[in-house]
Amino acid sequence: MKLFENTLGLVLMAFVLMSTLSITPATFAAEAAETQPADAEKADDAEDKSPNMDALLDPNHESWSRQAPETFKVKFTTTQGNVVIQVTREWAPLGADRFYNLVDNGFYDGVKFFRVIDGFMAQFGINGNPEVSAVWRDQPINDDPNKVKNSRGRITFAMAGPNTRTSQLFISFGDNSFLDNQGFSPFGEVIEGMEVIDALYAGYGEGAPRGNGPEQGRVQHEGNPYLEAEFPRLDSLNTARIVD
Repeated sequence: MKLFENTLGLVLMAFVLMSTLSITPATFAAEAAETQPADAEKADDAEDKSPNMDALLDPNHESWSRQAPETFKVKFTTTQGNVVIQVTREWAPLGADRFYNLVDNGFYDGVKFFRVIDGFMAQFGINGNPEVSAVWRDQPINDDPNKVKNSRGRITFAMAGPNTRTSQLFISFGDNSFLDNQGFSPFGEVIEGMEVIDALYAGYGEGAPRGNGPEQGRVQHEGNPYLEAEFPRLDSLNTARIVD
């Protein structure tokens, strides 16, 4: 990935990251052999879990009030391969809680990596069902103080200004520490599969109207059919599952 060449370019990309969102609102060998089938079955069950539509359409559902564990892992299965994210709640408690509950309720299943900018970040997190998307773009959480840098592999909520984080996320391709003092607070990092993130299709570039990529307003209102029809090479996050 080509990194930005100067500070001005970085600042402009930060502006775009914020302004585009404003469109809408496991003798040991024997024991291991015995436990592997159960572990595999557990993993299969997790993969087969369906989104909790009752919760996804009701932001007051009891499942949204759960506090995340102090650390946990999430496995992404994508069209480029698998990725494991490790979340450290201490870094950004409110962000970690929101991510934990969104993942556990199946919000991210099927979403597209709709904005992938070489050298900057890969953005995703608009639900492919406009009915679900409409609920969550109006459910912001307050900001977390920034405690760690937006460095390569870190995952952070996108935002449109103070206290506007909802469901959209980005993973940094490189050193994006210029975002640290702008309210972008990482809550986790890629610990396996960063090469998968690097391989996400970036050919559409910046989103409309600044570039030739998807228009976020249409993604929100038309969902995956719009993206699949007009941007067929976009990669997908097929499933996101808590694994630890």
